[in-house]
Amino acid sequence: MTAEAYRTPDDRFEHLPGYAFEPHYLELDGLRMHYVDEGEAEADPILFLHGEPTWSYLYRSMITGLAGAGRRIAPDLFGFGRSDKPTDRAFYTYDRHVASITSFVERLDLAGITLVVHDWGGPIGLRLAVEHPERVARLVVLNTDVFAVSDRWPTPGFLRWRAFAERAGLALPAGFVVQGASATELPPEVVAAYDAPFPTPDSKAGAAMFPLLVPVVAGDPGAEELLAVRERLGAWNAPALVCFGDADQVFTSDVAREVAGLIPTAGEPEMIPGAAHFLPEDRGEVLAERIRRFLAETA
Repeated sequence: MTAEAYRTPDDRFEHLPGYAFEPHYLELDGLRMHYVDEGEAEADPILFLHGEPTWSYLYRSMITGLAGAGRRIAPDLFGFGRSDKPTDRAFYTYDRHVASITSFVERLDLAGITLVVHDWGGPIGLRLAVEHPERVARLVVLNTDVFAVSDRWPTPGFLRWRAFAERAGLALPAGFVVQGASATELPPEVVAAYDAPFPTPDSKAGAAMFPLLVPVVAGDPGAEELLAVRERLGAWNAPALVCFGDADQVFTSDVAREVAGLIPTAGEPEMIPGAAHFLPEDRGEVLAERIRRFLAETA
């Protein structure tokens, strides 16, 4: 492990509600990436990519609910969950996150992937998909966007969130953020599980940086790469499903329609009632059943 990275103690992850998965680790460029890996190794993979400020815990009910439907794999991005957390904020860039997840997929030699993306998992995972379509068989897109500076983006809701994150910095309260953008009242122990990876200010460098990586003016880092992803999604010809929580204040129904419109095979987005931004937290069981049907429909 590099000297500049924080590694959250294992005891922080003991007895988390609904999350009894055995940890797995992969060494990438001197850093340890954690991932959940459930199901038969020979089964087609379902790859879950989280965003800000969550980790694989977000997908716990979906991983359980999709038992028997495939090999369920959920990595923690660097800076999150049980993965190593570089303390230098400059480490965290869009390109580096894409590169690390691409390396992860290549090291595990995953193909025929059903790719499930949420929040920042969207820009990262959708770029993986358009750059390596030979590995991705399906897309499931949840409350995310491929950020392109325009009259529509950034939204007022996003700018409010970014301003809050800038003020919070290394004191960003992950559990509080997840509760605030969920439609359901989370038990205290679930809120605590989202805080578990981040016991010190240094451990929060990635969580503090993610909101600042979103382009808000033309020429911002990542803007050109994200525009290229949007354009290449226009040639996507594998099955795609877009589901959004209907109470998201940042990724609204208008965003859902625009994202679905980028993907020729997506059709109309499905708006899930009783769910806000953290759709897998609010309606994980519902999503698992919907994805199970999607897999059957596109087999």
